[in-house]
Amino acid sequence: MQKLKQTLYRIIFGTDTPAGRGFDVILLWAILLSVLTVVLESVKSFRVAYPGTFQFLEWFFTILFTVEYFLRILTHPRPWKYITSFFGIIDLMSILPTYIGLFFLRSHFLLTVRAFRLLRIFRILKLGRYMHESQVLISALKKSMYKIVVFFGVVLTLVLFLGTLMYLVESEQNGFTSIPQSIYWAIVTITTVGYGDIAPVTVLGKFISSVAMLIGYSIIAVPTGILTVEISDAVKSSKQERQLVCPSCSYHEPDQEARFCKKCGSELE
Repeated sequence: MQKLKQTLYRIIFGTDTPAGRGFDVILLWAILLSVLTVVLESVKSFRVAYPGTFQFLEWFFTILFTVEYFLRILTHPRPWKYITSFFGIIDLMSILPTYIGLFFLRSHFLLTVRAFRLLRIFRILKLGRYMHESQVLISALKKSMYKIVVFFGVVLTLVLFLGTLMYLVESEQNGFTSIPQSIYWAIVTITTVGYGDIAPVTVLGKFISSVAMLIGYSIIAVPTGILTVEISDAVKSSKQERQLVCPSCSYHEPDQEARFCKKCGSELE
């Protein structure tokens, strides 16, 4: 049983064997087909024409992924580590909507979360470079999180102020029936979305609205600038960490694709 467990583990979690790659390729196709099934079922003409077919396919893929999920738990040497990992949580979320749909209608459309399982393609196709670049982006987001939180705090305060001000200026007769409703208008205006369902009528209200629009254009650039700086710093740090060093002459090779030292010809680490 232990040998069988190890074999299944290499097939399910590994990609270094033909069986492992074949399993992952079949899994990716099953994920694509299951997501396509959910998307097509949302089209009324297809749903009415083939009601039984969609229901059968939904349960077929759900049972298939359920068996796969429990096999991953049973074969993993540290099951809890897999269960609490990113892919473990996504795997669980990809099967729950069907079972929840037995009690709550239309919840099975959340099965499109299975599309996140396609992220395994980076591991299957050995696209390590893309995984590294994603780590750089995540690192930049983490470092800029506090700055962005402070920025959004300022924006929320500004939105609250503008909403209250417009509620006092325009009053309920012009559609600004409450402060929350006016805050909604301020958010729509500052983000330059401009639905137009609520609009100022008075001259002072239009002036405040114009100022809010101009502020909105300047606000949009702030988080972009913060994130751009952090990404630039993360890329520089990443390049320094990944710098190739010659074991013979300690030459630092800037070319990440180089295999041999340009100074002495030794193989690079």
